[in-house]
Amino acid sequence: MARLGILHETRYSYARPVGFGAHRLLIRPRDSHAIRISEASLQTSLPGETRWTYDAAGNCVCWFTPRGEADSLTITSRLVIDRFPAPLTSLRIDDPHTVSPIVYAREDRAVLNPFITPATEDEDRVLLRWLRGQMERPDEPAVDFLLRMNRTIHDQFGYHPREEAGVQSPAETIALGNGTCRDFAWLMVEALRRLGYAAVFATGYIHSPGGTVRGAGATHAWCEVFLPDLGWTEFDPTNGLAESPDLIRVAATRTPGEARPVSGTIIGDPGEAHLSVTVEVRLLDALDEAA
Repeated sequence: MARLGILHETRYSYARPVGFGAHRLLIRPRDSHAIRISEASLQTSLPGETRWTYDAAGNCVCWFTPRGEADSLTITSRLVIDRFPAPLTSLRIDDPHTVSPIVYAREDRAVLNPFITPATEDEDRVLLRWLRGQMERPDEPAVDFLLRMNRTIHDQFGYHPREEAGVQSPAETIALGNGTCRDFAWLMVEALRRLGYAAVFATGYIHSPGGTVRGAGATHAWCEVFLPDLGWTEFDPTNGLAESPDLIRVAATRTPGEARPVSGTIIGDPGEAHLSVTVEVRLLDALDEAA
């Protein structure tokens, strides 16, 4: 078990005061056997009403509607969590359905169908050609194949952080040969769906104990795949990690557009607008816990 402290601060600033509509905050993990929330606080620079719900995928969502007008809005989430890892390497896989091509039980497939159907077009077959290059023998165990694809994306593509919102299409990432964590996660999700895997776009935080992990200092994204016998399993192609204790999942969605940590509306003309995000994840020692 590891106890981690997480700070996530989002600040909007505008040239002129504006009003605010409802804001959707996707910043809190859901308690589970893998993550237990010990402490949680949410601070905002403006007063307003908050309402907590779960979305259709079971993600924890806060709806915040600021009151009044202002030329800035700051939303600060602080968490203390206990992380209980379950390393993939310790699991023995006996289910023959984990051999490619993947086979899901009828009951599972009824739930998984939305996550098996691709959400993007591949008109020029760029993704399909790249995917064909990743295939080896047809009876390769699914876990071996997924680990190999995870490592291939890590090794084959350059990591280029990008402040602009949005996610590249899988074809764009392949053509450019580089991207961010969200681009690599989306490439892996959409590639696997074309092979019949159920895959989702996962977002949250990553702990970087040695300071060398890609994606630290910001929200992070990776791919989760449903496997018979194993359930939803994490693969982080940005860092070549699988079921890593350093991944802290906040949400899993069908598309990246549904996974924005903070989204909302403003009322009025803001003029020039700026967004800054700070994310810190640190291991809490005994002194920190005592404080």
